[in-house]
Amino acid sequence: MDKISLIGLTLGVTAIVLGQYLEGGHIGSLIQPTAFFIVIGGTLGAVMLQSPFSVFVEGMRMARWVFVPPATGQQEVIDQVVAWSQVARKEGLLALENLLPQMEDRFTQKGVQLLVDGVEPERLRAVLEVEIGTFETRLKQAAKVWEGAGGYAPTIGILGAVMGLIHVMENLSDPSKLGSGIAVAFVATIYGVGSANLIFLPVAKKLQAHIGRLVAARDMVVDGLVGIANGDNPRIIESRLQGYLD
Repeated sequence: MDKISLIGLTLGVTAIVLGQYLEGGHIGSLIQPTAFFIVIGGTLGAVMLQSPFSVFVEGMRMARWVFVPPATGQQEVIDQVVAWSQVARKEGLLALENLLPQMEDRFTQKGVQLLVDGVEPERLRAVLEVEIGTFETRLKQAAKVWEGAGGYAPTIGILGAVMGLIHVMENLSDPSKLGSGIAVAFVATIYGVGSANLIFLPVAKKLQAHIGRLVAARDMVVDGLVGIANGDNPRIIESRLQGYLD
């Protein structure tokens, strides 16, 4: 559990609600179902329109990373690569072929297979970097779902405010309806700007940070495999990979 994400979200919402209370306003006035439906529904529709279905679904699934970060196991990667280099140094590269069935990660398995097949170090790096690039692009496109929501929400909030003011203008002859219309107008703006800056944009930034960690873990694998292909000493490989942690 990423506690700082939970604390940050709680602190942000509490600050706004508490500020409303300290100013003498009613907390209940911030609860407007109509404004919520306009802003969240409109933002969701806009995001769905801009994104292919698969990208949208993956972006929604990635939201759990905000509170449950994906495991990268960078230290485990280092230990694993060093173990491979020791095996290759003692028994030769072909000995690594016996380890392939034990590898669950397809990317790692592909890299070791290329290593066993005797692919040249630079060609090995080039092939795996193409796959890393595709992997990174796919995840960043999914993260942009939340970035897009952060861009659309304030504008949808303004749209909700205009709709509320239109409702007010249509009922100038009935003062009893003016209050609700004005409330929807201003609360819609709060929902739009608040959701964008407290939820959508921070979520997008958090996902991008996790994507960077996942890409770095794959870069470590590539760097380690290239080192093994070049016949580097296991200690040299370990020292180089430790630099990723620093």
